[in-house]
Amino acid sequence: MTKAAPPSGTHEHDDSALAEFGYRPELKRTLGNFHTFAAGISYISILTGTFQLFYFGYGSGGPAYWWSWPMVFVGQFAVALCFAELAARHPVAGSVYNWAKRIGNPHLGWLAGWMMLVASIVSIAAVALAYQLTLPQISSAFQFVGDGTGTYDVATNAVVLATVLILFTTLVNAFGVKLMARINTAGVFIELVASVVLIVMLAVHITRGPQVVLETDGTGAGHGAGYLGAFLVASLASAYVMYGFDTAASLGEESLNPSRNAPRAILRAVIASFVLGGLVLLLALMSVSSLKGDKLSTDGLQYVVLDVLGPTAGKGMLWCVLIAVTVCALAVHTAAIRLAFAMARDNNLPASSVLARVSPRFRTPVVPAVVIGVLALAILVVNIRQPQIFTVVTSIGIVMIYLAYLGVTAPMLLARLRGRWAPAGEGRFSLGRWGLVVNVVAVVWGAGMTLNLIWPRAAVYNASAPYHWYLRWGAVLFVAVIAGGGFAYYWFVQRHRTGVLAEHRLEVGPETSEPAPASD
Repeated sequence: MTKAAPPSGTHEHDDSALAEFGYRPELKRTLGNFHTFAAGISYISILTGTFQLFYFGYGSGGPAYWWSWPMVFVGQFAVALCFAELAARHPVAGSVYNWAKRIGNPHLGWLAGWMMLVASIVSIAAVALAYQLTLPQISSAFQFVGDGTGTYDVATNAVVLATVLILFTTLVNAFGVKLMARINTAGVFIELVASVVLIVMLAVHITRGPQVVLETDGTGAGHGAGYLGAFLVASLASAYVMYGFDTAASLGEESLNPSRNAPRAILRAVIASFVLGGLVLLLALMSVSSLKGDKLSTDGLQYVVLDVLGPTAGKGMLWCVLIAVTVCALAVHTAAIRLAFAMARDNNLPASSVLARVSPRFRTPVVPAVVIGVLALAILVVNIRQPQIFTVVTSIGIVMIYLAYLGVTAPMLLARLRGRWAPAGEGRFSLGRWGLVVNVVAVVWGAGMTLNLIWPRAAVYNASAPYHWYLRWGAVLFVAVIAGGGFAYYWFVQRHRTGVLAEHRLEVGPETSEPAPASD
């Protein structure tokens, strides 16, 4: 069905949020309600995250690791509720960056945006690596490097496959948001249908009861805190999936009625991911033929699907997983572009005038698409002979995103405590009297999980040979260098230049019909 054209004046209302930041509208508004929802849920991507790290969660915590799924949901849903309030008030590109800048200060905004930008680039590489976990399971023909038994065969082949995917996402994003939205929407539809079909097919083949999620398989042995230590390590597998829902707001400048649609999209994406993903994980444990052996902790859900559904139906489902990985990488790349554009528009990145340039033909920032793609490829090349590439790259990306989210929820909590927080107007999403409680949960959760994720445990960062201290401390070192070095650059160089670039600035005068900035 063709969507009716928006009534006259709709875009002027949508653009009023930009006026508060002093920006003039430049990006083309073409995205509807489902497009916005699809952007959020494709970033989370149920099939990508669960299939990519089930092996790690199960191997670290046994079947009982499943409980990390609802635990992560509760914490991240609190964050999502805070973001929904912000999206109702400020649906602008580079959501995390602009939100932290607005409710905190320009310095905090820059740091949150910088951490999120680097994390997004790392996440593109991490998501692209999921091709290796699926394609060779479909056919050995996709194992281009060796036969998969060599020390570096899997890691090197993963880089080759991931490179192809990143080149694809770069090309699509360079051609504008409309093409991206079409591919993303089709991919999300396939992923949602495939998730429901997979749930039904696994349910038909159940061989044990739900009490399986109480089994730990002795994974607590060797941990000082017993099973709690193992569980906290395994929780990384769930923490990796449920983030990126702010993408729905970051596309606000290209969406219709974003202040209403973005909050809904954020919450629906998180809830849908929790329900569908939780059922997939639970039914996989209940239907796999055996919980013994090492296949579950090496091949993960890919093994379960082939074991339960057989080679024909199983490989058909793995093709759907491949589509999910593709649109997930596309969504992560898209969100990173909007963030880079938002920061560059404020002259807060090197070569900002170039990075913030909007293509007159495609009405999208093309240069950031290419630069981000090249940087994601560089991360892969650096790790080309690193057998532990999957967990190391993934873990570092998650830590930085949790820190970036804290850069929003923490100042938001301070604003509430000081009585400075003003939600969106009547009829827009608001937590009302529950805002303070939800915000406290979001901050406590974010701080606790960040500490859990960055803790230098060999089980996460250096689980197998070769053993090096810098691998075990990799996340701490990487985050310290990125945060410390990046902020030092900003403080001594970039902050003296910050300010909306002239070509992106909203000029308000008696002769223009542009909306006046709204007051807080």
